[in-house]
Amino acid sequence: MLKVLYLINHAGKAGTERYVQTLVEKLNNDKIKAYFAYNESGLLVDRMKELGVDTYRIEMKNPFDIKAVIELNKLCRKLDIDLIHTQFLRENYIALLSKVLNPKVKVFYTNHFILYNNAVLRMTNRMLNPLRSTIVAVCNKGKDMMISNGVDGKKIKVIFNGVDINYWGEKIESTMRRELNIGDEEFVFLCASRFAHDKGHKFLIDSVAQLKKLTDKKFKCVLANDGPLLEDCKKQVKDLGLEKDVIFTGFRKDIKNLIYGSDLYINSSEHEALSFAIIEVLACGVPVIATDMAGNGDIINEQTNCGVLVEYNNPNALAQAISRIMGDKELQRVLGDNAKKAVKEKFNLDKVASETYNLYRESCKVITKK
Repeated sequence: MLKVLYLINHAGKAGTERYVQTLVEKLNNDKIKAYFAYNESGLLVDRMKELGVDTYRIEMKNPFDIKAVIELNKLCRKLDIDLIHTQFLRENYIALLSKVLNPKVKVFYTNHFILYNNAVLRMTNRMLNPLRSTIVAVCNKGKDMMISNGVDGKKIKVIFNGVDINYWGEKIESTMRRELNIGDEEFVFLCASRFAHDKGHKFLIDSVAQLKKLTDKKFKCVLANDGPLLEDCKKQVKDLGLEKDVIFTGFRKDIKNLIYGSDLYINSSEHEALSFAIIEVLACGVPVIATDMAGNGDIINEQTNCGVLVEYNNPNALAQAISRIMGDKELQRVLGDNAKKAVKEKFNLDKVASETYNLYRESCKVITKK
C-alpha cells in the first residue's frame, strides 16, 4: 500500500482543501495510507484528524525555506513516505527540493490556479522540472498556463475536479426559504463564494440593480459566506437600495440546504480553475450562470448545456441571463437535468479518485512492483 503525505501550506476551508479531504476519504485505508502535514492550521486539520489521519506541522516560510526542506525530509524518512502530494507553489517547491535529499520520494503536484508566473519563477520551474513526477491540472487552461510558465508539459495530466454525486444528488427538503422568510413564488439565486476581491460580488450586486430594471418578477439574491469584503458588500447593497432584494446569511455549513432552496446559482468570479461550488450545485440539479473565465468553460459549454456563461464584470449581461432563466420554466428544467448528467459523466468524484490513484501508481511504479 502506497504511503502518501498530503502537504499544504494553509489548511483552511476552500476548494483546494475540499479536494484533499475528498481524495483522502476515497483512498485512505483502501488504496493508500494517508498522512497530512501543514503550516497554517485551519478546518482541514480538524477534518483530517476526524478521518483518523496522522497530522504534522512543518513551518514553511517561503518556497525556498531550507529548514522546511530538512524537516520534510526527516518526516518522510520517519514515515517511509512513497509520494508527497502538494497543492500550492510554496509546498511544491519545498517538496521538490527535499527530493534532492531523498530521491526515493516522488513529488505529485495538483495545480488549482491559472496564474502567470514572473520571469524568476518561470526559470525556477524549468530548473526543477527534472525533479517532478506527475502534475495534475484541474482544467485545460490550467495546463496551458503551466506550460507557458516553464513546466514540462509531458508531465501534466488534466483531471477535472469531481464531487460525490450520491451525496449531492440526494434531494433534501430545504429549510432556507422558511428560515429567510422567502415566498415559494419568489425566484432565488444563490452565491456562496467567500467575500474576497476576486469573487466578483460587487459585479454581482450591480447586476441585481440592473435586474430590477428588467423584470417585475419577485426574486431574492442570497449571498452566503464571510470574508474581508463582506461589510463593503453590505454597504453597496444599502447604497443601491437593495436591502429587500439581497440577503446575507454569513458563513454556513449547510450549503446543500441552501442549494436545494434555490432556483439558480451564480458564480461571478474573476479567477477560477475548476470550481467545486459549481460542480456541487450542478450535482443537485440546479443550473448555473458563471463568468466565462478559465476552467468554467470546461464545465458549462454546448456539450453539457447545464448553464450560461457571461462576461466578467458585465452587470447588464449577467442581469439579462438571470432574467432569461427566471422567466423560462422549461429552460430551468432542461438545464437542471443536463446538470446532473454532466456531473455523473465528467465530474464524478469516483472517477477523479480512480484516475488520481492510477497516476500515484504510475509515479511510483518502481515501488508498486515490489
